[in-house]
Amino acid sequence: MEMLAGYGMFAVGFLTFVAIYAVLTLGLNIQWGLAGQFNIGIAGFFAVGAYTSAILTTEFSTHHLGGFNLPIPLGMVGAMIAAGILALLIGVFTVKLRGDYLAIATIGIAESVRIILKNEEWLTNGVRGIVAIPQPFQGLVGGRARQVIYLAIALLIVAMVYAAVERLRKSPWGRALRAQRENEDTAMASGKDVVSYRLQAFVLGSMIMGLAGAMYAHYLQFITTTPFKPVFGTFIVWIMLIAGGSGNNKGALLGAFFVWGIWNGSEILLTSVVPVEFATQASAGRIVMVGVLIVAVLLWRPDGFLPEARVLPGAGGKDPPPKIPARK
Repeated sequence: MEMLAGYGMFAVGFLTFVAIYAVLTLGLNIQWGLAGQFNIGIAGFFAVGAYTSAILTTEFSTHHLGGFNLPIPLGMVGAMIAAGILALLIGVFTVKLRGDYLAIATIGIAESVRIILKNEEWLTNGVRGIVAIPQPFQGLVGGRARQVIYLAIALLIVAMVYAAVERLRKSPWGRALRAQRENEDTAMASGKDVVSYRLQAFVLGSMIMGLAGAMYAHYLQFITTTPFKPVFGTFIVWIMLIAGGSGNNKGALLGAFFVWGIWNGSEILLTSVVPVEFATQASAGRIVMVGVLIVAVLLWRPDGFLPEARVLPGAGGKDPPPKIPARK
């Protein structure tokens, strides 16, 4: 019975992380899938969201800034606002960049954010991190029950974000983003403010990434800068979106589930097969396995498992109406 309970809690933890990364992937799908923005600085917005919510919701502490003891929902809203402000400041100067230039700019800024969070002890307690981050219903229910409740909350957040992003994708705003992604000159000729649309997509996607950071902080109840390195906070999110299907929100969810399963399962497999003295080195092998996965996806399913639906000529994706022959 105890073993079954252990498996159940493992499943709860697995699905909670899937939910967190699903929100991250949905945020990236706005930026890349809809707007075509090559953002390699995901980890920076992820980290800002996590630390902002932690500072706003923890009790007073002399080790880091804040300890404002605010309700968790306000902390999550604050995380989105902080990530959005950071994205706005960055976007004003970088949103006109495209391709490799935007990638270099965003990854440089993300690393700068991580280094600041790591070294400014007055702000984040440095490498020791922030502890005692509250969790919903803490003190009212036991540890296992609280984890299950948190999973339900995380899945609810995923459903809400998915519904909102899907509605935006189908709206005129989403169509305008896809239009400028496919052909910027044509979109500008149609009267679309391409720079404004790009900035809006960059800020909105980053706010969703900040929300994912808040979800992460309140789930683990302890954060340091380690999880916000490019491998964990950026690289794996890109793989999730590419494998699932860029431009398709359902694909983003599928990619988060599938890739996190590979990431989690490969670590368990490698660490259980190799000798104990090599367990640390073997755990790094999952990066290779995920890398092989993405190469395989690019070769056999370049558009992902659930590719973006392409609208055919004609109204509603139907065949175009027949041409009426000209009068003689």
